[in-house]
Amino acid sequence: MTAILGISAYFHDSAAALVVDGKIVAAAQEERFTRRKHDPEFPKLAVEYCLREAGISPGELDYVGYYDKPLQKFERLMETCLAFAPRGFRMFAQAMPLWVKQKLYLPREIKAGLNGQFKKRFVFTEHHESHAASAFFPSPFEEAAILTLDGVGEWATASYGVGRGHRIELLKELRFPHSLGMLYSAFTYFCGFRVNSGEYKLMGLAPYGKPRFADLIRRELVDIKADGSLRLDLSYFDYCVGQRMTSRKFDQLFGGPPRKPESPLTEREMDLAASIQEVTEEVMLKMARHVHAQTGMKNLCLAGGVALNCVGNGKILREGPFEQIWIQPAAGDAGGALGVATFIWHQLLGNPRVPQPRDAQHGSLLGPAWSDEQVETFLKSVGAKYRRLESDDELCTEVARLIGSDKVVGWVQGRMEFGPRALGSRSILGDARSPKMQSVMNVKIKFRESFRPFAPSVLEEHVDEYFQMRHGEQSPYMLLVAPVQESRRTDRDGEMGRLNGIDKLKVLRSEIPAVTHVDYSARVQTVDADRHGRYYRLLKKFHEQTGCPVIINTSFNVRGEPIVCSPQHAYRCFLSTNMDVLVLERCVLLKEDQPTIPQEDVAAYLKQFKLD
Repeated sequence: MTAILGISAYFHDSAAALVVDGKIVAAAQEERFTRRKHDPEFPKLAVEYCLREAGISPGELDYVGYYDKPLQKFERLMETCLAFAPRGFRMFAQAMPLWVKQKLYLPREIKAGLNGQFKKRFVFTEHHESHAASAFFPSPFEEAAILTLDGVGEWATASYGVGRGHRIELLKELRFPHSLGMLYSAFTYFCGFRVNSGEYKLMGLAPYGKPRFADLIRRELVDIKADGSLRLDLSYFDYCVGQRMTSRKFDQLFGGPPRKPESPLTEREMDLAASIQEVTEEVMLKMARHVHAQTGMKNLCLAGGVALNCVGNGKILREGPFEQIWIQPAAGDAGGALGVATFIWHQLLGNPRVPQPRDAQHGSLLGPAWSDEQVETFLKSVGAKYRRLESDDELCTEVARLIGSDKVVGWVQGRMEFGPRALGSRSILGDARSPKMQSVMNVKIKFRESFRPFAPSVLEEHVDEYFQMRHGEQSPYMLLVAPVQESRRTDRDGEMGRLNGIDKLKVLRSEIPAVTHVDYSARVQTVDADRHGRYYRLLKKFHEQTGCPVIINTSFNVRGEPIVCSPQHAYRCFLSTNMDVLVLERCVLLKEDQPTIPQEDVAAYLKQFKLD
């Protein structure tokens, strides 16, 4: 047996992944256990989970891999600070304590995190090498082009190459400070969202605006070449030397200072979002076309934080030259843990690879699970009122009925998802046909901005009936945006075109309005029997009862917290929100049956069970 542990830590979204004899056994982000969103610390709890899943101790590991090369990253930090001296010295002084204490001594830190039991070899791969490995090795392709895009690794901000069999080769890279990821994050910051976590909000905001700044961005901020490579005018940005992403010159170009977080959104922010999204899609598509021309491959694998831009991914699929694309579900830094583990097994150890027909990532359901008995033990310990349904058929029939009667359902089943998307294991579900459900779920359940769209889960065999996708086309990881079919749209008199901004939400856009964004698009998740098991059976029952194969699927959490992991986390979220139903494996809880607890007393109530 050969056991390989991959780790990403100390920069953003720490995670661990375990590969045993080439099989992906487990992977999880540390935030799911600590409840600290994007937890950057050593993923101690995630490591413990992965080892427990395999039934091994740290001393039984053969290799431990880390997802980038800290010394090269430190070199980039030093050179950047010197290049921008004296302004760069302040950032250097702020960064040094953490580097000197921790980041320059990673073998020591990792050994401590493994309780001193690991005595064998550490492997450090380059950041974009880890991304590329995570994109290709689990993919269903024997050979494919690879494109990685993010903010920055060591020096690379984008790279492309090829994967064949059990090897990958990176051919070219774009280097810091010129970065599509940094450009998008600069607009994320300027529009008042948090960098490294608010980019998806900016993407969701874009359809409310008009791209009136797109030409200004192209003219002043970025020089985009035919191959998608780019150069930024760094006088508009501050990320090389300061705590701000943008400079005062950027403020002047766009009519004032950045939006303050939580302040009202204005037409400016909506138009900025639309503009940078248009530019980003242009760059992604040009890069994809160039990579195709250089490699001649018919398939493409994507990873890196920018690969979470599902609108851009959808454009590459629809307008690009590749026949198929596969995107790593944990495309950001967390996926690097999986990338380095698979890289060691295939690339360094030379082990063969047999592509799986769908992929080797098991639906990205790689986290912990709880048995019915464990769930019932917990529910009894907190005095919850529940019914246990004895068969999947009975369970799915009942939950489908509840969804169809406009109930909001928390759904916890099987292994937790690895990556930022809920895929039907730690999800909040609702009826996509309901005109009021988007607003209800955003405001009363998720406690987040009303403009945020929800994603549809659709039975794979019916995807082309509702969305402009090929029959049976797969999008199991919710990483592709597609237009809703014209035949399903309901804005027949063009009211949408006469409205601006958030007012567009008032229009009934389609037969499935709760998952149809204001530009008639949707971030599609296809659901199939092989990957999704009980969740697939639930959608089948909903389809039988209503004639509609589509429901809302959003992550089981409230704004600002990670997706729930355990039944305890789910129960707390259930009691703390206006959710109607909680389903933990085969146990069904109705809110109306639970103890009546004033909202201000929920925290105190939960504290007695150590759930806070």
